[in-house]
Amino acid sequence: MPKTRQITSPKVSKPSAVRVPPTSEEIALRAYQIFLQRNGAPGTPLDDWTRAERELLELQSKAKPRRKAVPKAIAA
Repeated sequence: MPKTRQITSPKVSKPSAVRVPPTSEEIALRAYQIFLQRNGAPGTPLDDWTRAERELLELQSKAKPRRKAVPKAIAA
């Protein structure tokens, strides 16, 4: 009796990592760190905020999404 293969439809996978923009709290914390690093040098809270937001978005885009391990198919 010949072996038959089961035919399955391709699986649709969801993205492994959904990118979520940084929260206001994360941006505020980074902006405060930037303010402290300035040590009284000229600057504005808006400049600190936009720099913090830009840095966090860049860090997020450079982060590699984790891939799930895909089990190898067993040959029959």
